[in-house]
Amino acid sequence: MTQPLYYNEQGKPASQGSLVTQGGGTPHQTPAHPSKLVIASRESRLAMWQAEHVRAQLTLLYPQCSIEILGMTTRGDQILDRALSKVGGKGLFVKELEVAMEEGRADLAVHSLKDVPMDLPEGFALAAVLEREDPRDAFVSNDYASLAELPDGAIVGTSSLRRQALIAVRFPKLVIKPLRGNLDTRLAKLDRGDYAAIILAAAGLKRLGLPERIRALMDPHDSLPAVGQGAMAIEIATSRSDGLDLRAILAPLNHLPTAQAVAAERKVSKVFGGSCQIPLAAFATVDGATMRLRAMVATPDGSRMASAELSGPANLPEVLGEQVSKLLADQDAMAILAVCKADADAADA
Repeated sequence: MTQPLYYNEQGKPASQGSLVTQGGGTPHQTPAHPSKLVIASRESRLAMWQAEHVRAQLTLLYPQCSIEILGMTTRGDQILDRALSKVGGKGLFVKELEVAMEEGRADLAVHSLKDVPMDLPEGFALAAVLEREDPRDAFVSNDYASLAELPDGAIVGTSSLRRQALIAVRFPKLVIKPLRGNLDTRLAKLDRGDYAAIILAAAGLKRLGLPERIRALMDPHDSLPAVGQGAMAIEIATSRSDGLDLRAILAPLNHLPTAQAVAAERKVSKVFGGSCQIPLAAFATVDGATMRLRAMVATPDGSRMASAELSGPANLPEVLGEQVSKLLADQDAMAILAVCKADADAADA
């Protein structure tokens, strides 16, 4: 039985403020069973599914515990007329949930990990990363079977600069337009004819029982996934007045290979200031004690791109992330990102 470990950027055990990258077993001492837990969640159908999933897992572990879900609407859910990169990025989906934890109205928050900023506010930490669903992008269309079948000038919807860049490289004659809203809203926009096709995360469609909407799963070689795509994370406030050890309580939900993989991915994103304003992808896979990490940065139009791939020890995820980041930097990744920033500033002017 293993006590959860938290690794710093050098791959050594670190303080509680670091991302969980090892765990999943029962701690040495059985944690005090809570009598009640409140899970904060966004109110979208997918977010509530994720919260219900965590509640079910916790109920199995602690059947005497009353577990409630506090549904909330975040700023990111409210702003639907502008690209996320223009209005504040990933933090818009988590701030209200963090406030609920800070005020004692919730004990933990469940997130899609790709929505979680690389740097959490002081006093908060990721306590567990659940086993990853399918991390791939999904091609969704009512009339076409793949991107390759789309005619020149066809409109493709995506909210992601990463997807925009990757599509632009392979299919420069397609028209890429922003697509905001929760999963059901995006599908409705496709169904009413606003787009010939849209690109979504396969994980969300599968979790909501909509795999039939997927016309094709996109190979990571062609559409490298976003950092943390397909993974769910549980965030907690690191200090509590009642002394309840939420890390120990949540430790059985932590999936070691997923936690290791996303730690490496998030390291790459952190090095380059990862946000919704940067077309950046990083995707790691774990095979036993070995991890393979691929990453890329690009301009939104795909005209400039740096990519790198490396394998290393799975138990040193941040170290591998740092090494891959250096390979990208050697390909002038910082200059590429400077172009992205200049373009974003010009668009906002």
